Amino acid sequence: MIIIMKPKASVEAVENIRYIIEAKGLQAHLSQGTEVTIVGVVGDKTKLEGSNIEMMEGVDKIVAVTEPYKLVNKKFHPDDSVISVGNAKIGSGHLTMMAGPCAIENHDMLLETAYAVKKAGAQFLRGGAYKPRTSPYAFQGLEEEGLRYMKEAREATGLNVVCEVTSLRALETSVKYVDMIQIGARNMQNFELLKEAGKAGIPVLLKRGLSATIDEWLNAAEYIASEGNQNIVLCERGIRTYETATRNTLDISAVPVIRSKSHLPIIIDPSHSTGVRTYIEPISKAAIAVGADGLIVEVHPCPSSALSDGPQSLTFDQFNHLVEELIPYARLSGRDIHE
Repeated sequence: MIIIMKPKASVEAVENIRYIIEAKGLQAHLSQGTEVTIVGVVGDKTKLEGSNIEMMEGVDKIVAVTEPYKLVNKKFHPDDSVISVGNAKIGSGHLTMMAGPCAIENHDMLLETAYAVKKAGAQFLRGGAYKPRTSPYAFQGLEEEGLRYMKEAREATGLNVVCEVTSLRALETSVKYVDMIQIGARNMQNFELLKEAGKAGIPVLLKRGLSATIDEWLNAAEYIASEGNQNIVLCERGIRTYETATRNTLDISAVPVIRSKSHLPIIIDPSHSTGVRTYIEPISKAAIAVGADGLIVEVHPCPSSALSDGPQSLTFDQFNHLVEELIPYARLSGRDIHE
């Protein structure tokens, strides 16, 4: 449930409500908007029976929240969240570009890519040090060695770095090197990993599962938020359907649906959703037009020799061209791609 305070409710009135909620063993979450303050209640609301909160000073009304996810719900937090990661902001008014190789293959390749995507206008370097692959014989990543390269690339270029984690061990290692961790599609419902990501406190990029509904996706985000970490960015990367023309089917409608249900930022992955580099530019334009807060794009110095996902990776020149093509779309949406 949420308690909506009157527009001119005093600080004392809000604190009194908070005190009563917490005295009953529940959690109170304050969301102070531009015009109104909302107090979200998490826990067994039957404990508040007889408290007559709706009659207390400063209270406008009480609204039930029927969705199982609370903390990431827009009803709890009407204003869109802006997530700070290093020197970048992800969310309303900002268009974020994340770019880099699917897999970190070696030191020189990663540094070369970092300089190239930085020059083109990216704010984040993405790179896989831990690679969950369909085949156990495929390249599995450089693990901590790759993370060290990520840290060096950040120090050399000023880019923020984001890397996928696949286990608690990978999480514990990665937080020493990166600015943001990614929970991939295959781990979206790895609930123990989600909870540990919440406890780690580092910003999280949460990808939608291959066959997950939007409500399942938001409940996965709730696992992270319930452990005290609400620095979450959602990523739509395509879902599994009967269609075989693309690697996955991008659910472009997920952007406005998420905007209606949650305050969290959402970005689009045009690389994994299509699996074909020639589709990345039109999909990216559509993502910005529909209101996505950013893109995460796979870029490689020589895609034909990439150890992972070469067919969907852009060359440096192609990524630079993509960014240039996106600038007018970003401006039309009131954002600067280089901001």
